[in-house]
Amino acid sequence: MLRRIFACIDNTTLSATDNEATVEDFCRRTLELKIQNSEFKIQNSELNHVAAVCVYPRFVGVARRVLEGSGIGVASVAGAFPHGQLPLELRVAEVEYAVAQGADEVDIVVSRGALLAGRHEEVRREVEALKRACGPRCLKAILETGELPSPTLVRTAAELAMEGGADFVKTSTGKIAAGATPEAAEAMLQAVADFRRATGRTIGFKAAGGIRTPEQALQYATLAVRHMGDEYLHPSHFRFGASSLTEALLARL
Repeated sequence: MLRRIFACIDNTTLSATDNEATVEDFCRRTLELKIQNSEFKIQNSELNHVAAVCVYPRFVGVARRVLEGSGIGVASVAGAFPHGQLPLELRVAEVEYAVAQGADEVDIVVSRGALLAGRHEEVRREVEALKRACGPRCLKAILETGELPSPTLVRTAAELAMEGGADFVKTSTGKIAAGATPEAAEAMLQAVADFRRATGRTIGFKAAGGIRTPEQALQYATLAVRHMGDEYLHPSHFRFGASSLTEALLARL
């Protein structure tokens, strides 16, 4: 299980002090983080590295250059991360910029203010517009569950994001004190499971925000398997947003 979790990590650097040199170094160090002599296989293809590196849009080109040919994807936050407090057209433009720079995946934030005000259709339409900007690339919708007061609203946010076309729903930006919680993950995974039953479409789940130890990661992986089945624990459907977890997990392995 720990090997499978390692292959589902988005190794992340989203610091205010990031620059071209530090991001390049981060990507090179990520390339060195590999499970050696692993017999673990996913869908007949050995995965001994993380799923992706996640950076700010301006550093997508740097990450793309360093990671080219490695099998590690490039993810970018966009859409006025982490608060989403820009007009929709500017959020869309940032997603388009990240894609033009070569991002394989884009992590956006939903409008929590609109959600809390009960403007649910506005939230769904915004995700729809951001997905159009993303095109065929993977769009992960961050709910920032620590700002949502109940599991019911967490579930509603997940449903709106999925209806808007998101490929993944994600717990947190990692930029507020209240990150991922098992309670929020439970509500999200229940929504994902019900959405698959209703539509036949499998939406991914990403746990992020304060997950630092292998034991914490196992808790979320176990929840995902319980709701979605063992095959769900694959980078095409399941991710962790991580920084300190990555090396802690590799050391344990």
